[in-house]
Amino acid sequence: MEVFFENLKDIAITICDKEGNILDMNQRSADVNSHGQKIIGNNLFNCHPPHASKILKDLLDNEKLNAYTIEKNGVKKLIYQVPWYDDNQFGGLIELSIPIPFEMPHFVRTPKKD
Repeated sequence: MEVFFENLKDIAITICDKEGNILDMNQRSADVNSHGQKIIGNNLFNCHPPHASKILKDLLDNEKLNAYTIEKNGVKKLIYQVPWYDDNQFGGLIELSIPIPFEMPHFVRTPKKD
């Protein structure tokens, strides 16, 4: 993992290939996932219950984005699973797990008219 991703102390980043094999994770991801960095090389489908595995399979099969929030241990997080590409070829998914405030502002930005 690039050093600047390691310095994101609160954001967990996990990367998998198009078959769901875990390619890399930053230290924060290792800290919050079972078995830490030892799971690199394992498949996501072995780490998730059937319902979540079905969603992951759909994301991988259809190169889809998935975003939702969770609350665990009093912390609200945005989970953002997004396809990544290498030379325009689908490579797999990157998951960002980002702590967010329970209440946060939402701004609508309108483009400037020319």
